[in-house]
Amino acid sequence: MVTYLAQEQSSFGYGLPIREYLLVGLCAAVVTLLLTGPVRMLALKAGAVAWPRGRDVHVTPTPRWGGLAMFGGVLAGIGLAAQLPALRLAFFEGSTDVLGVLVAAALLVGVGLLDDRYDLDAITKFSAQVTAAGLLVLFGIQWVMFWIPWGGGGTGISGSFLLLGQAQGVLLTVLLTVALVNAMNFVDGLDGLAAGIGMITALATAVFCVGLIRENGNDPATYSPALIAIVLAGACLGFLPHNFNPARIFMGDTGSMLVGVLLAAATTSASGKVNYSEGVGPTDFLALLAPLVVLAGIVFIPLLDLLLAVVRRTRAGTSPFSPDKMHLHHRLLEIGHSHRRAVLLVYLWVGVLAFGAVALALVDEVLVVLGAIAGGLVVAVVASAVPHRARARARTSGTDRRWSGSS
Repeated sequence: MVTYLAQEQSSFGYGLPIREYLLVGLCAAVVTLLLTGPVRMLALKAGAVAWPRGRDVHVTPTPRWGGLAMFGGVLAGIGLAAQLPALRLAFFEGSTDVLGVLVAAALLVGVGLLDDRYDLDAITKFSAQVTAAGLLVLFGIQWVMFWIPWGGGGTGISGSFLLLGQAQGVLLTVLLTVALVNAMNFVDGLDGLAAGIGMITALATAVFCVGLIRENGNDPATYSPALIAIVLAGACLGFLPHNFNPARIFMGDTGSMLVGVLLAAATTSASGKVNYSEGVGPTDFLALLAPLVVLAGIVFIPLLDLLLAVVRRTRAGTSPFSPDKMHLHHRLLEIGHSHRRAVLLVYLWVGVLAFGAVALALVDEVLVVLGAIAGGLVVAVVASAVPHRARARARTSGTDRRWSGSS
């Protein structure tokens, strides 16, 4: 893929800044990797430690604040981008997206640090999340329009643009941001799970954003969402060696809220970079729906888990924010998967949906892409069901042995 993208650079003036993006992502990963150790020691001294509870999977006290190291990696990556001519031109002279993202992320990281140490109440965290979403809007990151496949009055596939008013755009942006932040918080239940999901979805978002850059003729105004996504992917990658089972440190709410707000900012910013054209043919259908298709694929698993948790807890008469041990990853453990296998299976589900959605938006061969997605989903279903079948066979054989022994 890197070779393909490098070949594409010759089509546009100074070329797509693929190498610059890779360098920035690598910088974020290395800095996060190096900072996580010192942050772990700081968390232990400050008492920001996750003590095992009945609903937790881990059995030993583990320091939190891993999100602080990830934020350091994000800052390092963006700082390096400021020194690279192509990226500096786009992000620090013609756009306020990156600045808005940093301000919103800094707010949630600060609140997350306090929460990981002192366990803040849900209302305080919710208020901070809404405020962070409002900061994104103030810096111009919000949904403005998207294409819908009806109401155009033409023949064949004919759609229209759904223009959002100021209040509607703000409301949608705030809802999406808060939902993503909480979804990432909810899935952060196994070692390496949230970091891996963040890395996969951020990479998928970055690929989609690079496709937008190419389709817009390498316009520097379209660079910002790709930068946000790539530094997030790098930070998650650098954190994973410390966080994969058995984890030596957790990202905590500091990290999960950081991942959520950066994903929301990247997808929302990308929605404003799509080149909407008046002539809509069959090949343009998914391209025009790209922001919604990609967003749905990227956030499907985290938001599904969030929705099921809210419904489950509401039906039980408890608060939607009350913790339990019934998340999707917990159920994978219950049917017989090991800790690492459960995490890898969730990675598989998220990867198939996220990159499948991106491929639908960027590749013309829709049937081929749909076939590949279907194949990936079949593999994911079979892999997820194997331990359950094995355990069922074990139970059956055990029953048979008991009956044979009693006779």
